[in-house]
Amino acid sequence: MLKFILSALILFGPYPAFAADAVTDAMQKAYAPYRVALFKTNMSNQAESQQALTQAQQAWAQLTARFGSKPPAPYDRDPAFANSLAEVDKAYAQAAQEIAKNQLSPAHETLERVRDILAALRQRNQVIVYSDHMNAYHAEMEHVLIDGPKTLAAPNGLLQLTLQAGVLEYLARRLRTEAPAEYASNPEFSGLVQAVESSVAALKAAVLAQNPDAVKAAIGKIKPAYSKLFLKFG
Repeated sequence: MLKFILSALILFGPYPAFAADAVTDAMQKAYAPYRVALFKTNMSNQAESQQALTQAQQAWAQLTARFGSKPPAPYDRDPAFANSLAEVDKAYAQAAQEIAKNQLSPAHETLERVRDILAALRQRNQVIVYSDHMNAYHAEMEHVLIDGPKTLAAPNGLLQLTLQAGVLEYLARRLRTEAPAEYASNPEFSGLVQAVESSVAALKAAVLAQNPDAVKAAIGKIKPAYSKLFLKFG
């Protein structure tokens, strides 16, 4: 099953087809098996994590061989381009060692670095893709997931979470409005992004109702909705 998912993601996308340069297109294609590896390490499945990571490493090796020494515009003006490619390769190598030892949580954290490296690489070169909007939502979501329970227990915690729910609502809306045309017309994408919007709406309703138990339940449903969207379209 995992092999089928990987093949479908790599061969048929989805990945943004609107990128204006070959390097960004190649990075988005290589991002598909990376997303699966990130997802599988978070699901504590060693064999499938290793399989997905191997696919990601192979895709990245092809990109590096093609563009590593002489990238086209706009990356040709970036003196740190080659170093960024090498940093991704190092992260993959470290994650492979951790997966081999069945240290899947550390491997997941190691793989998170790849997302940050690629985001910084694009930002330096004024390139924006749909993944950047997914990353913005993910960053704020992590604040809610990690700090939410502590915030809820603090004085005025519900008010603070109301503000965070508002930020998540805005970023979730952009997951729809900033989607490329091929995503927007895809029924599967529409359903998955609707699930993200619904999870945020549930959190917002819970904090406005000042119901701590409902808030905790709503927080628990935010990440699963995001993860499904990220795996296929992130």
